[in-house]
Amino acid sequence: MACKSRTRNLQVFDTELSADSVEWCPVSPHHDILVCGTYQLQKGTGEKDATTSRTGRLYMFEFRREGAVSPPLTELQRMDTAAILDMKWCHVPLAGEPVLGMAMASGEVQLYTLSNSQEEGGRSLQSLSSLEVGVDRLALSLDWSTGRMDSSDVRVVCSDSAGCVSVLKPAAGSLTSLSQWKAHDFEAWISAFSYWDTQLVYSGGDDCKLKGWDLRAGPSCPTFTSKRHSMGVCSIHSSPHREHILATGSYDEQVFLWDERNMRHPLSGTHTGGGVWRLKWHPTDQHLLLAACMHNDFHILNCKQPLEVAGGPCPIAASYILHNSLAYGADWSRLSLEEPAPCSPPAAEPKRSVAESGAHLRIQYESPTASFDTSLEDDAGRYIPEDITPPSTAPAVGPVLDLNKDAPSQSCLLASCSFYDHMLHVWRWDWAPDEAQQC
Repeated sequence: MACKSRTRNLQVFDTELSADSVEWCPVSPHHDILVCGTYQLQKGTGEKDATTSRTGRLYMFEFRREGAVSPPLTELQRMDTAAILDMKWCHVPLAGEPVLGMAMASGEVQLYTLSNSQEEGGRSLQSLSSLEVGVDRLALSLDWSTGRMDSSDVRVVCSDSAGCVSVLKPAAGSLTSLSQWKAHDFEAWISAFSYWDTQLVYSGGDDCKLKGWDLRAGPSCPTFTSKRHSMGVCSIHSSPHREHILATGSYDEQVFLWDERNMRHPLSGTHTGGGVWRLKWHPTDQHLLLAACMHNDFHILNCKQPLEVAGGPCPIAASYILHNSLAYGADWSRLSLEEPAPCSPPAAEPKRSVAESGAHLRIQYESPTASFDTSLEDDAGRYIPEDITPPSTAPAVGPVLDLNKDAPSQSCLLASCSFYDHMLHVWRWDWAPDEAQQC
C-alpha cells in the first residue's frame, strides 16, 4: 500500500558559502530558531602565495508560520567565522539560555548563547566560550550528553582530524577539557554520547572503524571495535526514545541499527544509495530516522519493523530530492505545524535550483571529505577518492510516494543543506502515521 505522504519545499536560501550543517533549536520557546553553518576553502593565488585558509559563516533565522508571511524564514543574524564543520544545540538551557556548540576548522569548540535582548533588537547569538582541542587540526564533530533532555551532567564530546576524541565540560561560562585520547588512525569523523548512559561514548573514523568507550574505565582501550562498515564511519546517533538503540552511517552507503548490548552484529542494515553523512532521530517519533545521503538526497527511514520484529532493511517513508549537490546537513524541527503553511516558491529562485518541471539534477560522485582533508584537496577544494569507482547513476531507494491530494494527518518541518551549490532548504513532510508504518 502506498503512503499518503508528500514533501513540499517552503523556501530556498543561498548561503553563498558551502553549507554543511543545519540545526533547529530544541529549547522551548525557541523552536522557531534555525541555524546554518558553512565551510569554504580559500587557497593562495599563486606560487608566492601558497597559504590555505578555511572560512565560514553562521546564519540564524526565525521561522514564522503565519499564512501572511512568505517566505517564512527571516534572517536574524549572520557572523563570519572560521569554517564550521558541525554544530549542535544543547538540548536543555544552560544558566537559563539556549547554548549552541560549534566544531571549527580552527581546532576549537565554540559555545554561543541565544539571548533575547530588547536593547540589542531581539534574539541574537553571543559568544560564551571556546577551547582549542589541538594544534593544527580540525574539530570535525560534536555532541551533547543531553539528548534525553537531562541536565544533570552536561558535557560535550568532540572528534578531530588527528583521530582524537575529547570530552569537555561547560561550567561558569567556560569550557574545560576532561579527557582526550587517540581513537582512530585517521580522521575521527564523528563522536556521540549514548544518551541513556552518558559515560558511554562512540566514535567513527576514516579507518572504517566504529568504536565504543567507557569514560569510567578510561580511554586506554575501547569497549568494542566494529569493522562492519566497509568505509569511513561518519554518522552516529543514539536514540533518545529507546534504550540501547544506536544508528550509524558510513561512506559505504549503509545505515546500521544496533543494540548496544550486542555490537557484534547490527539489528538492521539499509542501503541508501549514498554515503550517510548525518543521521537524526525524530524528536518525538521513535521509529523515524532522517538521513543525509551525500550524493543521493535526503531520506526518512521508517525503523519500526527492524526495531520491533528485527531484521531486514528500513523502508524509505519519504525522500527530499530538490538539492543539486552533496546532501550534508539535515534536522527536524520541534515546531508544530498544525495549520497548513503557505507553499509558494521563493520570490527569487536561484539559478541553480531545480527546474519547474521537477527534474532532479544529480552531481557527479564526489566525497564530502573534499574540503576537510588538507592532503586531498585540489585547487577547487574537491576530492574524488582513488579507491572508489564513480557510479554511472545513483541507485534508487525506497518506494514511490503517493502524492495523494487528500491531506495527510500529520506534518513535520525540516531543514537541509547542500555543499557545492550553497543551498539551505526548508521543507515540510505531510503523512498519515498509520499508513507510514506500512511503507
